[in-house]
Amino acid sequence: MSVNAETQSPKTATRRTRKLGMVVSAKMEKTVVIEVTRFVKNARYGRIQKRTVRFLADDRVFKCQTGDVVEIEETRPLSARKRWRVKSVVTRGRGVVPEIAGGVSAT
Repeated sequence: MSVNAETQSPKTATRRTRKLGMVVSAKMEKTVVIEVTRFVKNARYGRIQKRTVRFLADDRVFKCQTGDVVEIEETRPLSARKRWRVKSVVTRGRGVVPEIAGGVSAT
């Protein structure tokens, strides 16, 4: 009886979820806040709606700044709310996050 090498693999490769998002806060040590925006179509009316979610991500090498677009990858729980790790910086920001949803103007 022969056994395939495929069935005896000690570790199976798990596919980790990756997301693109913008850094909205880099004020904590080793942690950045990433905001991921997606667009969802309403099932009944067909209107496109914008949904945003914030994730805490691990940034051990301090390479992220506010306004950067980064790719994050799912990982094991690192703290109570942190389950993501910064994989790479896609584009550098200007250090400022644009106002979202009509903030107060300085006039």
